[in-house]
Amino acid sequence: MSSELIFGFHSVEAILSKEPERFLEIYALKGREDKRLNPILENARRFGISVQFMQRAALDKKADGEQHQGIIANIKAGRSYNEKDLDAILEANPTPFFLVLDGVTDPHNLGACLRSADAAGVHAVIVPKDKSAKLTATARKVACGAAETVPLVQVTNLARTLRELKDAGVWIAGTAGETDSEIFTANLTGPIALVMGAEGDGMRRLTREHCDVLVKIPMVGTVSSLNVSVATGVCLFEILRQRKALAL
Repeated sequence: MSSELIFGFHSVEAILSKEPERFLEIYALKGREDKRLNPILENARRFGISVQFMQRAALDKKADGEQHQGIIANIKAGRSYNEKDLDAILEANPTPFFLVLDGVTDPHNLGACLRSADAAGVHAVIVPKDKSAKLTATARKVACGAAETVPLVQVTNLARTLRELKDAGVWIAGTAGETDSEIFTANLTGPIALVMGAEGDGMRRLTREHCDVLVKIPMVGTVSSLNVSVATGVCLFEILRQRKALAL
């Protein structure tokens, strides 16, 4: 049985509320008693989960440099998603909304994108299996619980997956700074997959070739680009705005 460590209040609370059976043990900072930590530990004990108190130095060592907020949990590894799961997601959602991350390698960016995806109502985040950030404890912590609600689908061949989404009627909208089409004027109301490129390099050539439309965020200041997680949030919420306006 494989296991993994998770850090911080949001990560622990999210999994404890949905899948308490995954917990093997919780490690908490000795001597800390506050309104945030105590309810989590009380809830864990109700499920029969062992709680071990540790000095800060020991907890820091177990976290291996991660910001743990005084709580770490050892849990059974969660479910992984792949290409086969997309059919069920498409079937369950008549107007699917996907986020595709083409080579985002920073786990902080992955976690932030998952958080925005959850808030915007995205049905799944799709990433290539290779050369992409994994769902590490860091990504989970930054996601603030969204890693437990939004499926992260790892695919072997991203170009092939985009073709299959197109065949299923999903419109592929890629982001590129050099296009003339602004995201605020593009029609993004139907079944859609928003494609965001890697930090610095953007989308790969083959990914770009599978896009139905390229859009950009208009920039009026002195900076030439946004962090990928910030840009993702802007684009996702513009799509959400259009979808909600269509439903009125």
